[in-house]
Amino acid sequence: MGRPERPLDPEAGPVQRLAHELRALRRAAGGPSYREMAREAGFSATTLSQAAAGERLPSLAVLQGYVRACGGDPGDWEPRWKEAESAAAMSGDGDDGAPYRGLARFEPGDRHLFFGRDRMIEELCGLVSDHRLAVLFGASGSGKSSLLRAGMIPRLREEIARLGGTAVLRVFTPGARPAQTYGRLLAPSAEAGPVGWVVVDQFEEVFTLCRDRAERARFIDLLLAAREPASRLRVLLIVRADFYARCAEHRALADALSGAGMLLGPMTADELREAVVRPAQAAGLLVERELTARIVEDVLDQPGALPMLSHALLETWRRRKGRLLTLAGYEAAGGVRGAIAATADEVYDAFSPARAETARNLLLRLVEPGRSGPGPG
Repeated sequence: MGRPERPLDPEAGPVQRLAHELRALRRAAGGPSYREMAREAGFSATTLSQAAAGERLPSLAVLQGYVRACGGDPGDWEPRWKEAESAAAMSGDGDDGAPYRGLARFEPGDRHLFFGRDRMIEELCGLVSDHRLAVLFGASGSGKSSLLRAGMIPRLREEIARLGGTAVLRVFTPGARPAQTYGRLLAPSAEAGPVGWVVVDQFEEVFTLCRDRAERARFIDLLLAAREPASRLRVLLIVRADFYARCAEHRALADALSGAGMLLGPMTADELREAVVRPAQAAGLLVERELTARIVEDVLDQPGALPMLSHALLETWRRRKGRLLTLAGYEAAGGVRGAIAATADEVYDAFSPARAETARNLLLRLVEPGRSGPGPG
């Protein structure tokens, strides 16, 4: 049967209770190994083992495969799974109550969970106030979009409210035809329009998605028009740092951004502690000091590590002990360096052979360096 499974408390919650029942079914079936079960279930031994670990609710398909491999009736277990899913959501065991966002960016509605970037928010607000056209550069994974959406946009909305709600805020990504798509929003009006802000996130798309040089130049010219005295717009560009040199290809853009740019660097140790502890506090949770110290040690001065940190924190939250996030839960999740790999392996193991081959081919294409510039990040 392999290594003994970690003890479970069926009273700890609906996910643990369902896992306890799955283990009981397996024992009643004579205790087949997970490798033996995998041949019948259509899922990997790792996926089946995790279904009975009690750390998260397995998918219905995985549960049914587990039951089938133990000689049970999958149809009889579907109501149990639905009951556990509903109870987990009600009790906060589902991800709806998570104080961390995993690999998803923070949105304006997540402002109450966005910590550790107050200093950068203030600097960015000052930059936008002092320059009609400004740019925020940052490495891939440095948290640019989250800083914009959960930090900057709420501030701009407060400013709009202070102005009586007459100002306008527009946030978009360029896409393949930026001038054609957004030209009407940026073109100067014959009549005095309202004061407004235009925020262009992922500005590097003007180089990666927009292949028409004339279209690209027209879009940049429309943005640069914000510097004209008659313009009532302020423009903020959010750009991946490795596209800094591409911005210099357009001389007027390079001149405009000289002295009007800001580089988003890694968080300090104190900022990292805030990003770990304060979202948990906002959700009524506690964080072990040893966990916070370990995370700071793992992440400090690591460029682009914030998505990995956020994912590791979400996985640690899923493995919490009551209201406490623990170092043991963090290590079980794989930590900053291993959590994403563990989740990817779990997803990949759940694929059918055909889907696994498709995923493998797709991933190989994604990591192949492009011929015209930096690859995806």
